[in-house]
Amino acid sequence: MTLSPWPLVLLGRQHPGVPVAVLNESRRVLYASPEAREAGVQTGMREIAALSRCPELHAEMITAPAAIAAWAEVLETLYARYSDRVEGRVPGTVFLKISASAARELGAALHAPVGLAESLEVAQLAALRARPGEVRDVDSGSAEKAFLALTPAAHLEVIGLTPAHIERLAFLGVRGLADLMKWSAAQREAFLGVDVGRRVNRFLRGERTKVIQKYVPGRVIEARMDLDAPLHEPAEAEVVLGELLPPILAELRGRAAAYLTVHAQTLGGQLSATRKVKGSPGPAGLLRIASLALSDTDALPLGVETLVIQLSGLQQPGRMVGLWASLAELEVTKDVLDRFPEALVKVQWLDPYAYATDACYQWVDWLTGTVRCTPMTPRQSWKPAFTRTQAHQKAVERTLAFFEGAQL
Repeated sequence: MTLSPWPLVLLGRQHPGVPVAVLNESRRVLYASPEAREAGVQTGMREIAALSRCPELHAEMITAPAAIAAWAEVLETLYARYSDRVEGRVPGTVFLKISASAARELGAALHAPVGLAESLEVAQLAALRARPGEVRDVDSGSAEKAFLALTPAAHLEVIGLTPAHIERLAFLGVRGLADLMKWSAAQREAFLGVDVGRRVNRFLRGERTKVIQKYVPGRVIEARMDLDAPLHEPAEAEVVLGELLPPILAELRGRAAAYLTVHAQTLGGQLSATRKVKGSPGPAGLLRIASLALSDTDALPLGVETLVIQLSGLQQPGRMVGLWASLAELEVTKDVLDRFPEALVKVQWLDPYAYATDACYQWVDWLTGTVRCTPMTPRQSWKPAFTRTQAHQKAVERTLAFFEGAQL
């Protein structure tokens, strides 16, 4: 099933029945719905120009954290209702192991094009050529070969081609996969490159992906609270968020979350906002992020009746420590220094923000802290060899040695 481009589909579901357009950071149209394109909205157009052509247009910028968090909710829903084998690594394209009747039900429920086939690549090609709500079933054998022969060049990205490859093929007059089938395997590898050419050759030989991995549930942790009275004050909202976070932190069990989403149900509908979680913040840090996400929704002036907090993008954080913790904690450091006194050095930072390397850091001895002159030590050309006092003393010593007849 394809829901691409996912930001446009997400915005359309949030504002049904209205022409929508997704904007980029420079407030230009990135994607536009069919209704908006019929009104004259084009990709790359400025927001003001798009609104002048379509006054009822709803244009909004969908951030990456919000899109990824919403996609994680879709995968959880598909796992709970349709199949235990769900793969959706790229937002907008999802693979499921379901029957034909369930596929028709899913396509009608989500109004999305669905493709049925024995392999993931052919199923995706079928979904790309289906209409919204339609299920296109491709049988194996001669029917599949005839279907693949009609694949246009724009859909060849499914089998590994890049837009640059497709543009070069269009320059040669290649209109689709049927023209590419006429080439020999060596010609495809020579023109497309060894890696891409071999992948295309394996696909044409019938070597395709037929296994969908089992979905791991629990990638979204949620806490919900229905309020007796509408919530309007930020101080009261912070108290409610403080009550919702402890169960979420207990369910994390040492894992780290990438995104925090707040859903606020108001009289006018549901308002949502997503914030990226950096590192592994504690309870106070998560409370701060949740408060900022709630303020991004602008739902408090309308009155919040139900508040939901979700954590998505769960993963086990990896931690990297030093080779040896310290001189006092591990005996191995002492043993190494006893056998090889000059084996270990450490960095002494002079100015981490300096542009010149010699003014940024220097290598010093592990035990004494003196500067270790090694090939890795930056040459400090900006420092004089002697101070003014040392230079004066050196000149006096040389003068006395000259008069005494000593040879230096």
